[in-house]
Amino acid sequence: MKAVERIAQHYLLKQLPKATALVAMDGMVSDASDSWLNIFGIAPKDSIGVNIFALYGESDALREKLMESRTFSLRHCIGKEMDKRWLESTFAPWYDEKENIIGTIIQTDDISREVEKERELEKVNHILKTKSEVSQVGCWEYTIETEELFWCDETKKIHHVDPSYTPNVTDAIAFYKQGYSRNKIAMLVHSAINEGTPFNKKLTIVTQDGEEKWVSAAGKPVLENGKIVKLFGTIQDINVQVTTETRIKHHQQLLTALIDNLPLNVFVKDLDSRKILVNKAECQYLEKSAKDLIGKTDFDLYETEVAKISREEDLEVIRTLKPMLGKETISIKKNGKATNFLTSKIPLFDLEGKISGLIGIGMDITAMKKKEDQLRNLINITSVQNKKLINFAHIVSHNLRSHSANFSMLLKFLSEEENETEKAHIMEMLNQASDSLLETLENLNQVVDINTNVTLSKQPLNLNLSISKVRQNLSAFLEKNKVNIINNIPADMMVWSVPAYLDSIILNLVTNAVKYSSPDRNPIITMDAKKGEKTLIFSVSDNGMGIDLERYGDKIFGMYKTFHNRKDAKGIGLYIIKNQIEAMGGSITVNSEVDKGATFNVYFNEESK
Repeated sequence: MKAVERIAQHYLLKQLPKATALVAMDGMVSDASDSWLNIFGIAPKDSIGVNIFALYGESDALREKLMESRTFSLRHCIGKEMDKRWLESTFAPWYDEKENIIGTIIQTDDISREVEKERELEKVNHILKTKSEVSQVGCWEYTIETEELFWCDETKKIHHVDPSYTPNVTDAIAFYKQGYSRNKIAMLVHSAINEGTPFNKKLTIVTQDGEEKWVSAAGKPVLENGKIVKLFGTIQDINVQVTTETRIKHHQQLLTALIDNLPLNVFVKDLDSRKILVNKAECQYLEKSAKDLIGKTDFDLYETEVAKISREEDLEVIRTLKPMLGKETISIKKNGKATNFLTSKIPLFDLEGKISGLIGIGMDITAMKKKEDQLRNLINITSVQNKKLINFAHIVSHNLRSHSANFSMLLKFLSEEENETEKAHIMEMLNQASDSLLETLENLNQVVDINTNVTLSKQPLNLNLSISKVRQNLSAFLEKNKVNIINNIPADMMVWSVPAYLDSIILNLVTNAVKYSSPDRNPIITMDAKKGEKTLIFSVSDNGMGIDLERYGDKIFGMYKTFHNRKDAKGIGLYIIKNQIEAMGGSITVNSEVDKGATFNVYFNEESK
């Protein structure tokens, strides 16, 4: 009966799917399943009498463990290098029906594939660890079912904890700075677990030793069979990067504030002269926003000729790499408004030292140029006034000296004369000399008044109304001399002038044309006017005696200069109106031929002062 049981037991063991062997106390195999024999490559007929120490290696450690009569596992490999296989065997005591240990039961599994996977995983982990150490990016893994959290060494290093530190989710979240960062990471983790939403956020943590630092925390859910089972993520120390970026932003804000508040137009152009940066002054000048100016060239903003000049300047700076400093330029915008600038253009280099564009700086000097022009005009006027003063001093000196000498001579004659008739005649000459002196003084006072009265202001006057007023005042004089006046001036022609000066100018030019008319023909006076860019030209022409300009051209407007033998000629009228015209910022010229008449052109400045 026992023999039958052993045979049944043998066939049962032989067919077990689990590789199993029965080993006696001396280490000899007494029975084994086919699967176990296949693992070791033993034929069933050769199984009896196989020594396990030959299979597992003669080892004192193995003998000692078998002697302890307790269950243990052993991982080992068999075969040569190319055919090497990894096995895991479990050794358990083998009892008889009386609970006596009669040997060992061995169950063996081929774990070659698991070992291979483990080794591949070790390689991957090693690579990850190496990359983590090099890139300073830590990783973490959270298993949702077991609530286990794994931190790699770099992650622990970032948190300043010991390598033996075992994290949990609560403590991990607590590392984030209280407030925004802690609330944010808690919400991100919750969304990742419940909604499968990945995240990547810059946040602040407080390390184990109390140091605050910026980190980039990222996480991604891992799905199995459509269910989120894990979260895998990374964490990177970006404190230096964020601090540097913050410092750079701060410096940029300072630089932007400085550039925007400079009283200068500042712009940056690329190599194609497109604007890539503008400050507030440049925007205000061009009356556009920075967004509207970026990408624009000077051809989009200025007149074509001005844009061409600017582009040539840009190309010269880019080509020579030499700055253009303090050049006076005139910018004419599309709306026609012109502005004077003191412009500088400086080459701009990239981090590699290559030319990448230019920086432009422009200072609006329009007001300064106007002041400069005003100063130049003032200097010119002062120069003219000085010349007039010198000339006037000579005239005063000469005329008053002449009158003084005449008075002295007549008084001497009077004191020596005894004849009453002659005395009366001398007294009459003294009266005439006195009247002449008074007239001279009046003329001189009038000239002084013209050159010193700066309070008189110009105003727009209708030229024809002023002419009509003069003609009315001279009506008898003009009728007596049979004067024909031809007025070609438009009825609405306006001129900027001091009213009294305009009347004086018209009066003197008309009376002179009549005084110096030809005895062979009736006087004809023609009046014309035309507007220039900034002036109005008033012309008075006659058909009179004319003036020899080659002989008297430089003396026509001199004081007391006459050119015809007329008793009523005093040579003061043209001198006075010349002073009046120049006092208003204008000028007067004359064209004339002897016996063909003369044309006087008066240039009125049309800008109101």
